Parts: sequence; structure tokens; C-alpha cells
Amino acid sequence: MRDLSKDRSLLAINSATVKPWTLEQLVEGCVRAGITGIAPWRDIVQAAGVEKAGNMIRAAGLTVTCYCRAGLFPAADEAGRRAALDDNRRAVDEAAAIGARSLVLIAGGLPKGSKDIAGAWRQVHDGIAALLPHALDAGVPLAIEPLHPMYAADRACVNTLAHANDLCDQLGNGLGLAVDAYHVWWDPDLPRQIARAGRRILTYHVVSGKVMASDAMKLQSAKAVSGDTITVKAQNGVVHVDSATVTSADVTASNGVIHVIDSVILPKGL
Repeated sequence: MRDLSKDRSLLAINSATVKPWTLEQLVEGCVRAGITGIAPWRDIVQAAGVEKAGNMIRAAGLTVTCYCRAGLFPAADEAGRRAALDDNRRAVDEAAAIGARSLVLIAGGLPKGSKDIAGAWRQVHDGIAALLPHALDAGVPLAIEPLHPMYAADRACVNTLAHANDLCDQLGNGLGLAVDAYHVWWDPDLPRQIARAGRRILTYHVVSGKVMASDAMKLQSAKAVSGDTITVKAQNGVVHVDSATVTSADVTASNGVIHVIDSVILPKGL
């Protein structure tokens, strides 16, 4: 993590956070603010025109960190499932055209009037399996995003990182995870599932517990939630973690404490 008040190169703006903006306004706003990444939703890309959108993004030198969103696989009949798959293939094509690094998938809820959640799970599995060859051909990784269980019936029946990990294990190459703390913070199995996910997601900066700077000064290492060991060294009153230096310590948050560092640290081998 870096001090983003001085370096905004790691920031990406999701178009949902600036909902009234068109794609043109989003691109212009990011360039003006020195932000190099965007995560556009399909509606503003389609409104601009996919080819024009890709040209605009590339001309501005922006990175599309992800494209939101596709999925919504379950349907009441075969015709509905075919329509969902066709739309997902179009989403893959759009993601490829704008150079997106991934396409976010929301599983979809139960078909209207259904109470068969196991059946919906099967439809999600089968829908992703049918979509994957097209995504692999296009070079677009698919990222499953679990949503909070309150959305299970009407929006997303994949609600835990464990379920998303299972789908990745079952379906293999080309599939990964999109983790939103807003949706998964409640899960008591979250630390284990983050570690299980490994390189499917970048989780290295999350350390279990609340370690203040005064405590960190006494440490030689700390274990990240991913299972990797972070080297900690205190020298002349300054704390170093791996190759980075802590520039701002003890930033308290509701779920722990943040120590801002001056460069990104990555798991061994990345």
C-alpha cells in the first residue's frame, strides 16, 4: 500500500461511484485527477459505443482493472438460460474490446417463483462452464464476486468465498475471484478462504489482529492472512516490512489498524 495522497497510480475508479457520469466524463475526470485505472460498468460503455470506448480509454492511457458486470445465469427455462449465456458472451467481447483485465460475474438469484437454491447453484456452475471457452479464446479472465447472503434470492446465490473457491477448483483455468469486503466481511471462514484462494486474489497486505507501531517495532516477522510471512525490521525508529518502509503508522479503522507503506509488497514468486 502506498500513500495515495502523493501517488494515485494504484487507484481505480468504479463508475458506480460516480453514477451520473458518462464514460467520457469518467475518463476525463480520472486523467484530471491523475488516476490511471477505471472499472466501468457495461451501461456507460454501451452508451458510448464499445469501439469508441476502447479507443477513448487507450488514448487516455488508462488501465481497465475490471469490467462490471456479467453473470446472472439462472433462468426459469432453457430459452432464458440461452439468452443469459448469449449476453455473457457479448460481455466478454466488450471486455476484450476495451482491454479489461477481468470480467466480474454476479451469479444471479433464483428464477421467479423458485425456492430451489440447489438448482440455481447448478445453473450457475453450468453457465460459467459454458462461458469459459469463449472467455479463454478472448483472453478475458472471469472473476466470480460473492455477494452478501441477503442477495441470495434475487441477485446472487453465490454468497461465500468458499463457494466461489469451489467453483474455481471445479472449473479450472480462466476463472478467479473478485472480493468485496462489503459483502464478505461477516464470514467466519474468510481468513481460511483467502489463504485457500492464493494467487487468485491479492491479499498479502492483510494481517490478522491489531498490531500498533509500538508492537511492530518488537517483531521480526508477521504472518499474512494468505499464509505468507512478512519480514519486519525496526531501524532508527523506522519500521520496514519486506522491502517497504512504513510512512504513516497507527491509522485506526473499525476492523483493525492500517500502516501505510511506500511501495507494494507481493507474495514470493510473484
